[in-house]
Amino acid sequence: MQVQNDHVVSIDYTLKNDAGEVMDSSEQTGPLAYLHGHQNIIPGLEKALDEKAVGDTLSVSIEPADAYGERDERMIQTVPRSMFQGVDEIEPGMRFQAQTEGGVTVVTIKEVNGDEITLDGNHELAGETLHFDVEIKDVRPASEEEIEHGHVHGPGGHEH
Repeated sequence: MQVQNDHVVSIDYTLKNDAGEVMDSSEQTGPLAYLHGHQNIIPGLEKALDEKAVGDTLSVSIEPADAYGERDERMIQTVPRSMFQGVDEIEPGMRFQAQTEGGVTVVTIKEVNGDEITLDGNHELAGETLHFDVEIKDVRPASEEEIEHGHVHGPGGHEH
């Protein structure tokens, strides 16, 4: 069976950066199951997997525009510590959810300078070319409920 829209695809993958360092892998967690054609994975990887079949392997490099986008310096801002009421320790690397005009987004603390906190709203992989080694482990038609919900249910997917 081929990878196509409205099908559940299970993949084993290894993600590396330009330096060849492993950034993520399904080795410890088992195959990743996603609903093809529903923006559950980055667009460039989804496009590369289109029409592949169980057992196929591929190595693909995904440019930032088809992954997490380019870094946007406008997503970095400095805010007063008072915006973190109830948080005693604020350290670089910590992540928080923030309400923005575009909805909820994750921000990373980049710098703490007294009462000024520098936040970065860019995805941690923004601006990176991503290198994937992928093996397609399984492909099956999605259930009507999975299609309606826009994600996989059951093993490797979302549990309700």
